[in-house]
Amino acid sequence: MRVAIATLGCKVNRYDTAVLERRVAEKGWQNVPFDHQADAYVVNTCTVTDRADRDARRLARAARRRNPAARVVLTGCWAQASPATVAALPEVDYVVGLGRVDHLLDAVAGELPHRVEVQDLRRATKVETLGVASVPGRSRALVKVQEGCDLFCTFCIVPVARGRSRSVSAREVLEEIERLAGRGYREVVLTGVHLGGWGADLEPARDLAWLLECIAERAPAVRIRVGSIDPPELGERLYDVLSDSARFCPHLHVPIQSGDDGVLGRMGRRYTARQARQALELARLRLGDDVALGVDVITGFPGETDEQYETTRAFLEDLAPAYAHVFPYSVRSFTSAAKRWEALPDAVVHGRARQLRERESAWRNDYRRRFLDRDVQVVFEGERDPATGRWTGTSAHYVPVACATPRVGHDEDLRGRLATVRVQSEGDTVLLGELA
Repeated sequence: MRVAIATLGCKVNRYDTAVLERRVAEKGWQNVPFDHQADAYVVNTCTVTDRADRDARRLARAARRRNPAARVVLTGCWAQASPATVAALPEVDYVVGLGRVDHLLDAVAGELPHRVEVQDLRRATKVETLGVASVPGRSRALVKVQEGCDLFCTFCIVPVARGRSRSVSAREVLEEIERLAGRGYREVVLTGVHLGGWGADLEPARDLAWLLECIAERAPAVRIRVGSIDPPELGERLYDVLSDSARFCPHLHVPIQSGDDGVLGRMGRRYTARQARQALELARLRLGDDVALGVDVITGFPGETDEQYETTRAFLEDLAPAYAHVFPYSVRSFTSAAKRWEALPDAVVHGRARQLRERESAWRNDYRRRFLDRDVQVVFEGERDPATGRWTGTSAHYVPVACATPRVGHDEDLRGRLATVRVQSEGDTVLLGELA
């Protein structure tokens, strides 16, 4: 049986898809690209924005057109949070919630006894979706160490979809990292819905710094990249661990969301703009000026005035991040923000996002240029830069690099390698270099 899977949304969803692909292969079925003919199509949905919901339905329709006789299954956050809405779509055969891989496989086979299989994850106590055997075409793998969230920011539907915060044990995390290293992966990315909340539900309670200490002591044969961490969780002890071990990439992704205290308060974020600024300044002090600091920002949150937006813009100008993910605010019907406040006009919300994205390009380019004429450590994946035909990879500082081999006329296969590259120039979206 041919199974095609499409993934929308975050790294946690990508991890869940990789687990599903492994289970499909273990069944003796064939994983095929989503734009191929298949007997079953699975859409792993996101529901962070209205657009994510629309994208999921578009993929379901495309699958139905491609093979009217195929089974179309929707899973992921939209399926979990709004099962009745998803089940009402005429192109969808089955709706399966998160963490129910066995039921998902039954749906793929057409053997699930009912169309909808979703349970309340607020009662869940462990992480069900674990165990990535391989990620085809990749040299960088994801390890999910945490699931769910207890913060309930006013704009966010994720706690409804993903359930309460729950942690993967340190032993399981270490075993999965070592398993992936043994399969030839050169980088592992630790990911979670609320990564900084890892360990709070364990007995005895632990924290993320303790987990990183365990990883550093084990010294796996891969480099480790830490996923998204909120400002309050960026403390001295965490920086102690990150700065003491060369295993960790000099890269932090911090969802600050706003640089204005009034907006942060309405969002339900548990820190002030000053605290966020101090945490990021400390990162550069402890991890070096070259540390890659990426941020998430939401524009046009309900009630955000012109002055508050300018405060956020000034915050980012002072920070000059390595990159910024800019999201125009999207109304989510289950959230308290949608219930309490009227949304700003779309022109304001999206206009502010466009302005920040224009500035983001300049910050990203300025950060990349600091690596010109320097050696960088690059993990190469199975892709080539379409503009140059060179092998592409990701540096430790999360900068894309396209690399030529030093011998003229010899196209050495760099897939799966961790190598030193001397950066020589810059392209439109990547740095260009040669094997050192």
